Amino acid sequence: MTTTATPTVNGRVIALAHYAGRAVLESVLAGHGATFQQSVTLRVVAVADEPVDRDLLLDQVVDSLKVARADIRAVVEELLSAKLVEPDPAQPSRLRITAAGRELHTRATAETAPVSARIYAGIPAEDLAVAGRVLALVTERANAELAAMK
Repeated sequence: MTTTATPTVNGRVIALAHYAGRAVLESVLAGHGATFQQSVTLRVVAVADEPVDRDLLLDQVVDSLKVARADIRAVVEELLSAKLVEPDPAQPSRLRITAAGRELHTRATAETAPVSARIYAGIPAEDLAVAGRVLALVTERANAELAAMK
């Protein structure tokens, strides 16, 4: 009988965890006709206390997903066309979530919550804290390397 050693955290291990979790989320989103990029973008608007400046929204999502600004600009247009977000009448350069957008965000979050709970069940809080610190440091360093390449 062979035993699989616990892997050390590296790019592959992080990527496998990311893509496994993302696949779960994408399965839920597909049931609502939404994409991962739409979900990430919509979430920024959904959790904001006030309408979000369109350029700041683009900056935040581009920085998070490491994709071209034009791609996220297209995602924002998709969200506008689907009436999930809308311009703030007081400041049209700012976007706010609509009732339909709020419902999509709330439903997708509610549907993924029990799955996430099962995924993280039984992992000691200390281990999650260590993993969080390590991943935050890896992200910080990778972002610095990426910035140096530009």
